[in-house]
Amino acid sequence: MIRVLLVEDQALIREGIKVMLNLESDLQVVGTADNGETAIEQATVLQPDLVLMDIQMPVMDGKAATRVICDRFPTIKVLVLTTFDDDQNIAEAMKAGAKGYLLKDMPSEELAQAIRFVHKGYTQMGPGLLEKMLAKVPASTSVSQEKTPSQDLSTLTNREQDVLRLIGIGATNREIAEKLYISEGTVKTHVTHLFNRLNLKNRSQLAIYANSIFE
Repeated sequence: MIRVLLVEDQALIREGIKVMLNLESDLQVVGTADNGETAIEQATVLQPDLVLMDIQMPVMDGKAATRVICDRFPTIKVLVLTTFDDDQNIAEAMKAGAKGYLLKDMPSEELAQAIRFVHKGYTQMGPGLLEKMLAKVPASTSVSQEKTPSQDLSTLTNREQDVLRLIGIGATNREIAEKLYISEGTVKTHVTHLFNRLNLKNRSQLAIYANSIFE
């Protein structure tokens, strides 16, 4: 059973999503919140597996709440569900630690499936959002358009490719170290090499790039 904390400031939408998710045999909404501060309080008490997080809310927005929850509770995954598809919100939410970014107009069965995938460790992006983020990466920090993914990957060692794959599914340095049986310091070194060799500047760009080339 995947235990979900639902964070949404509009009561009607909140109750509708709650009913829909509770119809799924493997999903359970264990709590709700209508702002970021309440979300943090609920996450502390309930320790859900996943937080379904709105962006624009009173008191504290979803991006700030995501950052706090991800910092305090590394095992809790945050999946954004919002109506806002602008580049800044997407980038800030992913940088804050969200494992996915979805829009509220998506079909209910796809939302349920996205929750399952994020719970397993995969990153989920709404239709067109990944391409939109890649298109907005500044030319000075993006991967050269003249290079194909295979050419870019050929500059990486097998271990660096392993690390990149795990970053793509949202793994932390600690999780990568445990998975690959190496130290966190070694993981950090590999991540630094990935930044330099792929000409990228932050972990969100690495995750977006990884998801664009690995199936």
